[in-house]
Amino acid sequence: MPTPRRRVSKTIKSSSSFVAKTPTGTAGLDEITNGGIPKGRNTLVCGGAGSAKTLFAMKYLVCGALQYGEPGLCVSFEETAEELAQNMASLGYDIPALVKKKMLAIDHVQIARHEFEETGEYDLTGLFVRMEHAIRTIGAKRVALDTIEVLFSGLPNEAVVRAELRRLFRWLKSQGVTTIITAETGTGTLTRHGLEEYVADCVILLDHRVSEQLSTRRLRVVKYRGSAHGTNEYPFLLDEAGMSVVPITSVGLTHEASTDRISSGIQGLDYMLGGKGFFCNSSVLISGTAGTGKSSFAAHFAKAACARGERCLYLAFEESPSQIQRNMQSVGLNLEPWIQKGLLKILASRPTSTGLEGHLARIHRDVEEFKPSVVVVDPITNLVSAGDSPAVKSMLTRLIDYLKLENITALFTNLTVKGLVEETSIGISSLMDTWILLREMENYLRDVSGDTPERQRAIHILKSRGMSHSRKMEPFEISDHGIHMLKVKMDANTADQGLRGLRRAR
Repeated sequence: MPTPRRRVSKTIKSSSSFVAKTPTGTAGLDEITNGGIPKGRNTLVCGGAGSAKTLFAMKYLVCGALQYGEPGLCVSFEETAEELAQNMASLGYDIPALVKKKMLAIDHVQIARHEFEETGEYDLTGLFVRMEHAIRTIGAKRVALDTIEVLFSGLPNEAVVRAELRRLFRWLKSQGVTTIITAETGTGTLTRHGLEEYVADCVILLDHRVSEQLSTRRLRVVKYRGSAHGTNEYPFLLDEAGMSVVPITSVGLTHEASTDRISSGIQGLDYMLGGKGFFCNSSVLISGTAGTGKSSFAAHFAKAACARGERCLYLAFEESPSQIQRNMQSVGLNLEPWIQKGLLKILASRPTSTGLEGHLARIHRDVEEFKPSVVVVDPITNLVSAGDSPAVKSMLTRLIDYLKLENITALFTNLTVKGLVEETSIGISSLMDTWILLREMENYLRDVSGDTPERQRAIHILKSRGMSHSRKMEPFEISDHGIHMLKVKMDANTADQGLRGLRRAR
């Protein structure tokens, strides 16, 4: 006979025997909801004007038809079929083609106050008959209603509205279809009537906010009956490529630490790092004042990755791709061949083009599309113009965690201020596995006219976790042949001696 504890655990296990789910096809959202929205139930998507509710619902239907072979029905109370087709065409979706294949049906139900009067008992029986016919005609598995407020816009009787809302949600469940219903947010409530969120099995809130003149879109799963789900606010990106959601990952720091090493692209720096370069999948920070060569180090690292046959994604927040290529030509780095081979992709954008969460969502999408082994972010300091330091640090923490989970080696450059050379304005040095500081110092050279001051660049490895590394400040120069260490010699005869010297320095 089972003990009471065993009976309880058995009951809990059987009751969570999993709510069946329907994938939405929206990148990131299915991860947050652990598989999608509840199958055969109703999901409410609410938000203010311009929060992308209609796009969310339409993409759910289109992805169902294209990716999962499930026909869908859209019942629109505001936009016509032609208007919806034009809007979705901007994202590359051919709505008329899906309609012709009977994978999608759009029914525009026009409701105006003068078309009906509240006489006696008002109900939705006529709408149910119309929807049932459309569902049966194409064998719809997915349904979207956009937007529900219009359906009750002419009814002043709140009791009737509430009764019909409950009836509508129950009827949709009885049809065995998975439904998304869009609704506008109310005053102090998620929806205008304040009832829909209680009747629905899943509620998703879309938010479009503006802070410091920068807009950010966020998504939150308010509730999900019978299923665990992410409860945070998640940024989502809406652009010509569609809609994508960024889940907050690596809360438990579960990424694997690699013991493999890759070259920095500069032989002298590799030897300062124990002779082998950076750890794979690590995060590297290169700090320095203006003109110390941070971008040149980053470009050497990118070129070395391409030379190994790996893809490199270069994210620039200060210079255009053309300007980067021109500038690197002056130090002997020709990046054009690697771009032509598809191994190097340079994406440039102003930090103020979107909010921090928008940048994060865009980077997620770019990484998913390009699938690089190496990512360069140059510089992270400019992101401060898109948010304050705590917000930038939060965004970069999530970016670093994401890149490590994807087994990507990341290099970040950071502009420092004189006098604060061992501080970062964003305070992320503790997140980095390797921190390299570039400095400029004045040396006095003896010539016939006396002592002549000359600025000399030097490199100092402040930390590099898990490996032997030099603690010396080594001078280097940047010429038209690249970056060269002035005192570190790496030919075949001195390689062993150099490694022994590094061990002694440690």
